[in-house]
Amino acid sequence: MASKFMLEIATPDRRFFSGEVEMVVLKTPDGEMGILKDHAPTVVAVDIGPIRILQDGEWLEAFLSEGFMEITREKTVILCDTAEWPNEIDVNRAKAAKERAEERLQRQLSQIEYIRSRTALARAMGRLKVSKSIK
Repeated sequence: MASKFMLEIATPDRRFFSGEVEMVVLKTPDGEMGILKDHAPTVVAVDIGPIRILQDGEWLEAFLSEGFMEITREKTVILCDTAEWPNEIDVNRAKAAKERAEERLQRQLSQIEYIRSRTALARAMGRLKVSKSIK
């Protein structure tokens, strides 16, 4: 049996997840990162995209937006803007957001508008990717 550690995921609206897990895999600005029990203590930025959680031998997948993760000896805590299980994702809304972001990116934008549009596109693409995991 794999060693377990405590994982907590919180958003401004709710405690999304709290429980003992064997492994977590998520996106950071530097690429994917995996966390196992006894990982070195650290703080890292969380990037938009899927999170995979191995709990009791079963993989769970969800969508996370930007945030931060703190890994300590006692537990791992992820604080992010939004977190959604695949069945909570409104696929039609995500598709519409993707189309709007792609249209905005076709125009000449200010730097701030460009960054906002890229972020909106990343969120929509992440949601769509995670929503396909339930089909």
